[in-house]
Amino acid sequence: MYGKKGEDLIIKVPVGTQVRDFTTGKLILDMSVNGEQRVLLKGGKGGYGNVHFKNSVRKAPKIAEKGGEGAEIKVKLELKLLADVALVGYPSVGKSSFINKVSAANSKVGNYHFTTLEPKLGVVRLEEGKSFVIADIPGLIEGAHEGVGLGDKFLRHIERCKMIYHIVDAAEIEGRDCIEDFEKINEELRKFSEKLANKKQIVIANKMDLIWDMEKFEKFKSYLTEKGIEIYPVSVLLNEGLKEILYKTYDMLSKIEREPLEEEADITKLLKELKIEKDDFEITRDEEDAIVVGGRIVDDVLAKYVIGMDDESLITFLHMMRNLGMEEALQEFGVQDGDTVKIADVEFEYFE
Repeated sequence: MYGKKGEDLIIKVPVGTQVRDFTTGKLILDMSVNGEQRVLLKGGKGGYGNVHFKNSVRKAPKIAEKGGEGAEIKVKLELKLLADVALVGYPSVGKSSFINKVSAANSKVGNYHFTTLEPKLGVVRLEEGKSFVIADIPGLIEGAHEGVGLGDKFLRHIERCKMIYHIVDAAEIEGRDCIEDFEKINEELRKFSEKLANKKQIVIANKMDLIWDMEKFEKFKSYLTEKGIEIYPVSVLLNEGLKEILYKTYDMLSKIEREPLEEEADITKLLKELKIEKDDFEITRDEEDAIVVGGRIVDDVLAKYVIGMDDESLITFLHMMRNLGMEEALQEFGVQDGDTVKIADVEFEYFE
């Protein structure tokens, strides 16, 4: 349906969706508020019917103004989850078990790598209405910032979080090394974005119930303490040590400001930048030596008006083109009296 009865095209997207220009990557809309509605592009301006052009001389004009075309742009949609805390770590360190235990999330749990294939959100609810949101980021591995294990797809979700839970396997099952794992994950965050590397981070040492070498764990703990990083020993399986982390996190979050949203590009300016501009008038000669007039102004007029082929309508059209500067353009090109001039389907002999 077009015109006054035309319907809006409404596209529903998850909160946290960013709309970017496909060509430049510039941010156009950031849908960061639940329930908000934003206009990406407007429809074309309506045109006038032939009655608008009626006067004392032209009783039944055969010229009308078309409705303008709506703007057009190619965009890509990116989802960046809006969570307070991002849960990161190597595969199979217990991230999904953790978020399931402390929230109502239902992340898939398995004793194999990459059980979680998509980020999951969980709401942690404490007493007296206190709550915060955790995003379970699928397991990161070395090379994640370059797309290994789809890491680059997941890392962007951390950008909006206030802080990071970094879970490690304190029992170092499967030959893991806490210090090495900790450094590799942080290196991936750093390579993806310095902003990620600088976020507040606490380490959650999971699987404390399975530790057999406490001396090695104490070495890891001292290593983090020297860096000024807090570590919390827990056993997700036995539900030990979790409550302290959650209350501590709530207090920390209240003191951390969420980073300002990226500035949105002006869609009007962006459309102008992307538009390939033509010359006002493009004038050439064809194989019959006739002068052919084209260009932006001609295209705009033909797109805007419906023009009848009767003499009166053609004269009106030529007067319109003359007022827009066509005669000056023809003279600059070198038109001579008697030359044949073609504009779209209109052909006439030029005389000054």
